[in-house]
Amino acid sequence: MTLAVVILTYNEAIHLSRALASVAMIASQVFVIDSGSTDETVALAEAAGAIVLTNPFINQAQQFQWALDNAPITADWVMRLDADEVIEADLSATLAERLSTLPLEVCGVNLKRKHIFMGRWIRHGGRYPLTMLRVWRRGHARVEQRWMDEHILLKSGSTISVDGGFSDINLNDLTYFTDKHNKYATREAIDVIAQKYDLFSRGEALETRTTSAAVSGKRWLKESLYNRLPFWAGPVCYFIYRYVFQVGFLDGREGLIYHGLQGGWYRFLVAAKVSELEREISSLDGTHARIAALKRLTGLDLAALAQR
Repeated sequence: MTLAVVILTYNEAIHLSRALASVAMIASQVFVIDSGSTDETVALAEAAGAIVLTNPFINQAQQFQWALDNAPITADWVMRLDADEVIEADLSATLAERLSTLPLEVCGVNLKRKHIFMGRWIRHGGRYPLTMLRVWRRGHARVEQRWMDEHILLKSGSTISVDGGFSDINLNDLTYFTDKHNKYATREAIDVIAQKYDLFSRGEALETRTTSAAVSGKRWLKESLYNRLPFWAGPVCYFIYRYVFQVGFLDGREGLIYHGLQGGWYRFLVAAKVSELEREISSLDGTHARIAALKRLTGLDLAALAQR
């Protein structure tokens, strides 16, 4: 069994050494795809033996697909790892043991991610486990092309799920958290608008055949139900469902902050940005005019995903 780990970075010196150390025992290749870091990210990656490639950043989906298309990956398996994520010892041992024994028809491995926020494991509110396809046979997967919430999709074969510690532990403060989610909200609003007005090619729909059942089910609920609710109803109902019915309140003070921000404020911000963008483009005629308006309003390069 050989495994290549691919990590996207931009000023991730605070996290990168930890992520690299967590896969040191199982990775035969490590590729860091950097988009112009000005801190010690590149130096830390090279010191750890990673191969560093640079590419201008447009969005996560295109950056990771660029990595799959251009990095000299020769390993049998590929793992996607964010710089602020950690593969814990038990999962590392499981992957080392099982990847070499999987039948050829199994081409993807789902990992169960847990989120650590302000030092606390957020166990409730539907946040654990977050089951997602993160390991696959080389050449058997691609990246879903979206502006937000993109996933790895299998081209062929089946998946299995494995247990073990896989943690998202971002060490930055709440100012960073809210700034990052403000940018996420813009990107997600673009996806909502694009779906409604058919602006970009949507590609293959998420299915349990191509990704985890949890991911495909959540996407279906969001696009078929949540995005069609009245402006105020989605964020309010989602927060109540998550904090009360999915017992997010059991996560204590840290949970209240996390669920309040990520499950309440963020969802409302997305809805507000959708409303703002739609007001600006609804009277325009044609896809090109609407995409040009969105580019002007958001400052993002939308041309790469334009359908026509």
